[in-house]
Amino acid sequence: MRRPVLVAVAGAVVLLAGCASSTHRAPVEERAGGTRSTPGVVIAPSESKPLPGAENAGKPGYYTIKPGDTLIRIGLETGQNWRDIARWNNIDNPNLIEVGQVVRVAPPNNDPTVASARSVAPSRVESRPLDAPKGASAPMGTASSPVVVASAPSAVAPVAVAPAAPAAPRDTGEDDLVWIWPANGPVATPFDDARSKGLAITGKAGDPVLAAADGRVVYAGSGLRGYGNLVIVKHNNTYLTAYAHNQTLLVKEEQAVRRGQKIAEMGSSDADRVELHFEIRKQGKPIDPAKLLPPR
Repeated sequence: MRRPVLVAVAGAVVLLAGCASSTHRAPVEERAGGTRSTPGVVIAPSESKPLPGAENAGKPGYYTIKPGDTLIRIGLETGQNWRDIARWNNIDNPNLIEVGQVVRVAPPNNDPTVASARSVAPSRVESRPLDAPKGASAPMGTASSPVVVASAPSAVAPVAVAPAAPAAPRDTGEDDLVWIWPANGPVATPFDDARSKGLAITGKAGDPVLAAADGRVVYAGSGLRGYGNLVIVKHNNTYLTAYAHNQTLLVKEEQAVRRGQKIAEMGSSDADRVELHFEIRKQGKPIDPAKLLPPR
């Protein structure tokens, strides 16, 4: 009576042995070229094909995008207008950029190793409340929402510079730029390349913030983390200035400004106190503004 049970058990043992001897394996994915990847790991498209501009990585005049970068930050770090960078690289949406992508940050057909100091001279003086540029807006924060990029501003011929303040300039060098202090308050934090990258000038909310030299506004907004309401003015192909933490912006992108013109009102946006964070950048590198501003 027990023999059928033994036969059944023996059959089950044989079946299990057969399963153990089969050659089933965990699925693996094949990379281009036949190299196996880790089982079960999906290969991102950026790993299987080169990113745009990868062939230019490390070349003068090109920039490799890092985590957290935006075109605004890249423009500040390289001394360029973010709109120009978008145009040079055929970027229709400035928020659709990838880590590792290589973008041109020098004008096409120009030698990036030779700096030009031609002034970005204003054609007229304007002072009006900030309005959104028609048909365009700046990229906000890290890449998250689509933004339409407008065409770059046309070049403006140099004109004579009229003094706007009695302070005597110093150390203007080959650029012939005449600098003034952007605010009247005391300097609470001096320049520190490792930390502040500029001067912290304190004052009261609403105090005037002035353009430190003639130029053209290349950014006006709050899309760069840590700077609050920010104005960036490009003075020529060598210098630009940044004015951060304002409570009110009085200029808009592409607007020409004169030295001494009120471009914002001091505030505490993205800051712990009312102050103006002021930077001067030479070819994108922060330098001590005190070396260019006139003595007080």
